[in-house]
Amino acid sequence: MAKLVAITACPTGIAHTFMAASALEKFAQDNGHEIKVETQGSVGAKNKLTQSEIENADVVIIAADTHVEMERFDGKRFFETSTAEAIKNTTEVLQNALRSTKIHSNSGKNHDASLKQKVTEIKEDRKTQTTGAYKHLLTGVSYMLPIVVAGGLLIALSFVFGIEAFKEEGTLAAALMNIGGGAAFHIMVAVLSGYIAFSIADRPGLAPGLIGGMLASNIEAGFLGGIISGFLAGYVAKLIVENIKLPENFEGLMPVLVVPLLATLVVGLVMIYIVGEPVSYINEALKNFLEGMSGSNAILIGLILGLMMAFDMGGPVNKAAYTVSVGLLANGVTAPMAAAMAAGMTPPLGIFIATMIAKNKFDAAEHQAGKAAGVLGICFITEGAIPFAVKDPLRVIPSLMLGSGLTGAMSMGFGCTLAAPHGGIFVLAIPNAVTNLGMYAFSILAGALVTAIALSVLKKPITSK
Repeated sequence: MAKLVAITACPTGIAHTFMAASALEKFAQDNGHEIKVETQGSVGAKNKLTQSEIENADVVIIAADTHVEMERFDGKRFFETSTAEAIKNTTEVLQNALRSTKIHSNSGKNHDASLKQKVTEIKEDRKTQTTGAYKHLLTGVSYMLPIVVAGGLLIALSFVFGIEAFKEEGTLAAALMNIGGGAAFHIMVAVLSGYIAFSIADRPGLAPGLIGGMLASNIEAGFLGGIISGFLAGYVAKLIVENIKLPENFEGLMPVLVVPLLATLVVGLVMIYIVGEPVSYINEALKNFLEGMSGSNAILIGLILGLMMAFDMGGPVNKAAYTVSVGLLANGVTAPMAAAMAAGMTPPLGIFIATMIAKNKFDAAEHQAGKAAGVLGICFITEGAIPFAVKDPLRVIPSLMLGSGLTGAMSMGFGCTLAAPHGGIFVLAIPNAVTNLGMYAFSILAGALVTAIALSVLKKPITSK
């Protein structure tokens, strides 16, 4: 029996985090291993690992799509993977973790316990490096998301009093708009940038990243500028830490003076004199193009967003579509956000309907899971479809994509817009939060029905044994 500890964390900290934890716990218990999993979700760390539990563990499993601080695991054997892998390939993840030879070192170098696997480890490291940039981006998005959701919902609430009611000073509508649009949406790019840099360089990257992101907002470089400033700040800070060495008596100046000063200076000058103007121009051109989009162009964009939202149900492709939509929302382009949320609601809703109309195609456990999927679907948690996709991917995933693609295309084709980046069906109850509400609801229902019908046709009946 092995003693295991693990951390799970996904960008939104809602579904994948807890599904990965559940999968690891179930497999470990079924195979006689002892495990404790710390979940770093949207409300903070739960079931936190103690230092004693870490010291007594045989191996540490990090199943995360965002930055996880590793200082407390110094000297421990560890294995890193994604939340999606922990959910879909739990057996392989646990087996690889138990065979892992990597030892974490706070010096920044991870040493191998066996030289025989050196070549394999180098190859794995190179594969990891190719996806590292995406992981840094998702870390920034995960910290930014609560701000975007809070700000977006407050903006949507200001529309209860009328689309332009916020323009009247001193009213509640104006106050809600100031909180959501004036404060939350103003700092969201800075938070995105700061935590991208934090993921790359840890704490030394945070100050230059935040300042660079605020500059991106001020010079109207927007979401794209924030991403650039975050990566720039992170790598500049990391370069300074690794290459500038002060005498021992002055080492304390590095984190509070040298790194923030030099990194912020470099990032600030680059943003003002090099990045600002061209990125601002790109943002404005993109905004004008999307706002002027109609007909087949709009439908095509909606179709692509819909397909991406359903492809991996909360995975990297889904998060890419959602992140782009949030960025456009911050720039005042609201139609893609409507398409993305509608298409993200469709997969679990379609599965729920399928379990109701084609009962002979699903077993008893799937009927219960279908009810849960329906609840998750109305809340815009696409991950509710994952258990079904894992069990029968060749039939389920195309069915989900078919319905979501239709929903995204219909939403954009009908000119639906959405002022909030999350909330599912509950946002639809806010007056004026969604334009063309009737057709928006129809788009979601149509996609869910198409998914349900496709599943009913493609899936084979359950044969009793």
